[in-house]
Amino acid sequence: MIRAILRDLASGPIAVQLRRFVVVGAITAGVQMGLLWLFVDAAGLNYLVGATIAIEFTIILSYVFNNAWTFQANQNTGIIEYLSGLLKTNLVRGTAIPIQLGVLFVLVEWGDLMYLVGNAIAIFVSGLYRFVLDYQWTWG
Repeated sequence: MIRAILRDLASGPIAVQLRRFVVVGAITAGVQMGLLWLFVDAAGLNYLVGATIAIEFTIILSYVFNNAWTFQANQNTGIIEYLSGLLKTNLVRGTAIPIQLGVLFVLVEWGDLMYLVGNAIAIFVSGLYRFVLDYQWTWG
């Protein structure tokens, strides 16, 4: 399964969806970074608490964008189908939260990186995982 997905990334039927997923991810990563800064520097929250809130907000935003554009061929359109897809993506991306927060923690606490730099790296690390699961389950 994973080997077939990786083979199709460059030129297969997944390639267009992957490029769109990356664009949506870049936009929502920017939103997440802005929210994280706002929660930590402006509101004074701990960076891990701020990251958790920012991640959940961008999970919902990503679903809206991905459903409308990235996976439009398999778009969830009815109210039940739409909400079911939102629940599925929350489960998929929810399983990525410990990965992202773990990478963030290690980079900040052990790697002495600024929390925003660490978060950018953590978003990237968990991105492929999220794509594979969303492709296979949320819109599969």
